[in-house]
Amino acid sequence: MAKLIIYQVFPRYFGNSQRNSESNADLKRNGTGKFKDFSSKALNSIKELGVTHIWYTGVLEHATQSDYSAYGIQPDPPELVKGRAGSPYAIKDYYDVCPDLAESPAERLTEFKNLLRRTHKAGLKALIDFVPNHLARTYHADAAPRGVQDFGSKDQTDKAFSPSNNFYYLPGQSFQLPREALISGKESAYTENPARATGNDCFKAQPAVNDWYETIKLNYGKDYQGGGLSYFDPIPDTWHKMKAILEYWLKLGVDGFRCDMAEMVPLEFWAWVIPQIKKIKEVLFIGEVYNPGLYESFIQRGGFDYLYDKVGLYDTLRNVICEYAPASAISDCWKRLGLLQDSMLNFLENHDEQRIASDFFAKDPRKALPALIVSACMRNNPFMLYSGQELGEKGMYQEGFSGRDGRSSIFDYWCIDSLADWNNQGRFDGALLSSEQKVLRKEYLKILNLCRQEPALYRGLFFDLMYVNMDNPHFDFSRQFAFMRKADKEVLLIVVNFSDESKHIQLRIPEHAFEYFQLNFQKEWLGKDLLSGEILPLELNTKDPLPMLLPANYGRIWKYSIKP
Repeated sequence: MAKLIIYQVFPRYFGNSQRNSESNADLKRNGTGKFKDFSSKALNSIKELGVTHIWYTGVLEHATQSDYSAYGIQPDPPELVKGRAGSPYAIKDYYDVCPDLAESPAERLTEFKNLLRRTHKAGLKALIDFVPNHLARTYHADAAPRGVQDFGSKDQTDKAFSPSNNFYYLPGQSFQLPREALISGKESAYTENPARATGNDCFKAQPAVNDWYETIKLNYGKDYQGGGLSYFDPIPDTWHKMKAILEYWLKLGVDGFRCDMAEMVPLEFWAWVIPQIKKIKEVLFIGEVYNPGLYESFIQRGGFDYLYDKVGLYDTLRNVICEYAPASAISDCWKRLGLLQDSMLNFLENHDEQRIASDFFAKDPRKALPALIVSACMRNNPFMLYSGQELGEKGMYQEGFSGRDGRSSIFDYWCIDSLADWNNQGRFDGALLSSEQKVLRKEYLKILNLCRQEPALYRGLFFDLMYVNMDNPHFDFSRQFAFMRKADKEVLLIVVNFSDESKHIQLRIPEHAFEYFQLNFQKEWLGKDLLSGEILPLELNTKDPLPMLLPANYGRIWKYSIKP
């Protein structure tokens, strides 16, 4: 199977061309993208990047300050909403989609189904968020199928914990918002008595402003306040409700789920639900898990296909780009993961992280290119691209709730100029992009398509060349990284340079590499750089290192064919 390339995209931004946004402005002033903006032309333009899957982020209906009461959706108290648009992870109805994204809010689910059909027609798979750990304090499933009972509707609210309850309660205490969340210092009209535990495992009636105060923690049968004991037999009600939600979206045509904060939900639930869902349809499950100590159990027992490689490769590559760590630290990532490496999802940006081109990260988007080659080409596991990354989006707006922090805010209405330039009023021809942006996108397109085309990159063997070059005076292990891939009768030699200057290097290739790949010694191999087209002869002489010129903030992917 060819390598998976996932394109994460926030529909609220994707098609929004209403420029000159104002900080903290409403939907009418700043506008929003729609499902319809993902036209066949748009989807084909995304697919050009080598993309196989699109993760439509923020699709489920969530709490918002926009008023949709005319469509039967209860308004949310503004003090319970982060930003004017609201957090896409404060889910208000697991069975509905965000009305912001529909041309006709009354037909929002039909418009989403049409988007799924267009996605599949373009030869792409569609992923959405599954947010199982918490939901909005104002949750109400008005779009649920007949017979579905709302979360908490049958809870025994006088009990702090019961395996049959959907929520955790604080009997005798009323919920109080943090003072900083109150609007203009006014007291909130929202009441919650008894208070329910907050989404980030906060068991206090008054969460702090940095807690997920707009959400409620779901109860999967683990008594956190009672010593952490678990009650999974009989199967808790929350498990059955969540299974029904997954089945619902599966039947609508969704091809997989990015599972938000998966490690905050008991492993036993995943081990129970994922096999049952996969019996219906072979879909992807991607888990947001940050504790490496849990990786093996969530993959082997939990049944996840892939987990975020955030605290490993992402953090390491960021440190290498910013010169906080040597390039040789990359080797430690795959060594720590071992056989789990191919079950990790690599990325350089997502909605939680700062943009590479931001003032808080690398400032220059081209500095990501050597990291892109490593992240996408080092192993067989998937790579995820965040919409706008390929255009050098800086994320330096001050949208409102999140402020100017180098991220593209998930809480506010906004027009991202780089995406609007690429969109060009639905033409998706990139005519409004700068020459630098056009070149950058071509580099992403070239590298990611190689990952799909070259068997050595999507199913090949891997050999790290760093150990034999650590004492090489003609190779800077702090700014350069080198490895080999091999499949069938082709070998790829990949070398990247994280330096701002081009470098002449001499690379050692040990005999052990050829033994590992079971290659016969030949006097000369003729290689072609798949990135530049340059031809380079490689003499298999273990005494004489291979000389080459490495461009600044870039790399080489030399392809050698084995002679019969």
